Parts: sequence; structure tokens; C-alpha cells
Amino acid sequence: MGTQQILLIVLSVIIVGVAVSVGIQMFNTQKDSGAMQAIATDLQSFGAQLIAFENTPSSMGGAKGAAATTAAAAGLWLGWGDDAAITNNNATYTVTGTGAAYVITVSASATGNTGNGSTCAVGPTSATPVIVLATG
Repeated sequence: MGTQQILLIVLSVIIVGVAVSVGIQMFNTQKDSGAMQAIATDLQSFGAQLIAFENTPSSMGGAKGAAATTAAAAGLWLGWGDDAAITNNNATYTVTGTGAAYVITVSASATGNTGNGSTCAVGPTSATPVIVLATG
């Protein structure tokens, strides 16, 4: 083989290697982005449910007019049970706080570290949940 043919083969291998690595990087970026969107959607939904909990009269199981509410009561309202935590296909969520302010925290994302530490804060006068997404 001539020097030019060997050079073309080496160049072709380098180009294919770079293309494969760029494709893998694009796939991982899309996967992380999708995971963050799923976690944000879950937090928005749970936050809206907690706002409904705060605005529902205590005679109907909500927190409005109740002397004090707990994270366990909020967890029961969300359908999470007494432990105030739930795991779905996206992450593990835990609600903490009292009627003064609830915080839903992502403790374990289904896709590694993406979204761990993300929070959703809801207070008794909130009109919308305050969501803070963690990228790490």
C-alpha cells in the first residue's frame, strides 16, 4: 500500500471515531434533559396538589382551618402514605415541612445524579409552586 492510502485509512478511522463520540454525547445530553423535564413535571404536579391541600377545608381532609398540619398529612393527601415519600419512574420524592411551608425534595433520580437535590417549595399563600432544579 502506498503512503497516501494508509493516510486515508487512518484519517477515516479518526473521523468515524469522532462521529461516534459526538453521537454518544448527544444521546447522553438528551437523556439528561429528558430526565430533568420529567422531574420538573412531577414537582409541578405535586406542588399544585399541595396548594390544593392548603386551600381545601380541614373538614374535607385539607389543611385550611386546621390548627397544624404535618408532612405526613400532606403525604397522605398526595397519596404517598404515612412516610411522606414516593418513588416513581423518574425519582424518589420526599415532602418535609409543616403548614407554614412544604418542601418536596428529589433524593434519588432514576438517571444517576441528574436532578438530585431539586426542590419544590409551597407555602400557604402560594399561588404557584417554586421549583429549583439541580443539574448535578
